[in-house]
Amino acid sequence: MLFVGIDLGTSGCRALAINNDGRVHAEARTTLPSPTKSGAAIEQNAAFWWEAVCQTLEQLLSQLDSRKVKSLAIDGTSGTLLLSDSQGRPLGPALMYNDARSTDEAEIISHAAPKESAAHGTSSALAKLIHLKPGPEARHALHQADWVVGKLTDQWGISDTNNCLKLGFDAIDDCWPSWLTHLLKAQDISPKLLPKVHSPGTAIGKISKQIAEQFGLNEDTQVVAGTTDSTAAFIATGASKEGEAVTSLGSTLVMKVISSAPIFSPEHGVYAQPLGDKWLVGGGSNSGGAVLLHHFTKQQMANMTPQLQPEHPTGLDYYPLLQAGERFPVCDANLSPRMTPRPTDDIQYFQAMLEGMAEIELKSYRLLESLGAPYPHTVRSAGGGSQNSAWTKIRRQKLNTRLEAAQHQEAAYGSALLARKGYLAAR
Repeated sequence: MLFVGIDLGTSGCRALAINNDGRVHAEARTTLPSPTKSGAAIEQNAAFWWEAVCQTLEQLLSQLDSRKVKSLAIDGTSGTLLLSDSQGRPLGPALMYNDARSTDEAEIISHAAPKESAAHGTSSALAKLIHLKPGPEARHALHQADWVVGKLTDQWGISDTNNCLKLGFDAIDDCWPSWLTHLLKAQDISPKLLPKVHSPGTAIGKISKQIAEQFGLNEDTQVVAGTTDSTAAFIATGASKEGEAVTSLGSTLVMKVISSAPIFSPEHGVYAQPLGDKWLVGGGSNSGGAVLLHHFTKQQMANMTPQLQPEHPTGLDYYPLLQAGERFPVCDANLSPRMTPRPTDDIQYFQAMLEGMAEIELKSYRLLESLGAPYPHTVRSAGGGSQNSAWTKIRRQKLNTRLEAAQHQEAAYGSALLARKGYLAAR
């Protein structure tokens, strides 16, 4: 038996297949075109997602016996949203997770949503839904992973608990709350656009006949409810106990720690989501690898990394962002990037950005501690940035806690674990 996890992110799609023991049998990846940016607006064509998923699956399945695949699960970026018609056809581009134009809509939500809701802020899926002003053709409000699930199953309007938090879902009472229904109706938006919500790792249904034929899969292959990309990355690391934390060093930075109780602080960009009988508490910063790639190529960074001097801090107080706007540990749509003065030495400039991101990480965990979460006794790292040894030294000096290697680095592995969980539970 094989179980497939698909990770659909900002810059690419990754997939891997594991067996019942969790051993990886095959991996594949495909790059995605960069989102289109215009001021605070950041959009992407959903067709690019499906093209990347198809290419990645074809690569993956060519390496194994596709008839042994029993289930698939998908994770996607949290807060990304698009509208579709009844057949899943997009009615426009998707508004990406870091699209920050919905300031007026966030203000409307602030007067209607309870403090503990993750729907606060310009980056929330709910703010994007109100901004999109769904017309009569709109039938579904879909997150990135939801849309791919629809393409695989030909069942639309299905999502998972974690993706739906920023759309207003109440994870404590496990429902779409009444305040949300009233708010949508007041904005002339039908609550019927909201998806049906499943817990991550729950079997949703079988792949469509067309998908089975296209990829050589059995028609009884199950699709399992996935999660957000950062949560999938968390699951993949092996962190499972209270006080264990994971920092995802991808296109953005995501810091989460396991807590015995949920903690919500929308004014700080902090939200909680269920993780079994515990809670994942944390948030995501707009800083991260995307900022680095704006200034340097991967090869340039690889060449400079051995020349970095973590033991000799630059003293530059950077807050690296691509543009104004931050989500966590500061929730401020107008927060300006701070990346001056600019050293003439590229190596020093690179190190200063890494130091700035490590400071963001430290402030994030200290903030969570001040709100009642445990300060991490271990931090596992996921994402491409975890491979940078100099950055790891900088982070260890800042955090003053134990940094451990993740059991697995890929968010797709976390989704594969959910795919396995859903299939075995449904047997």
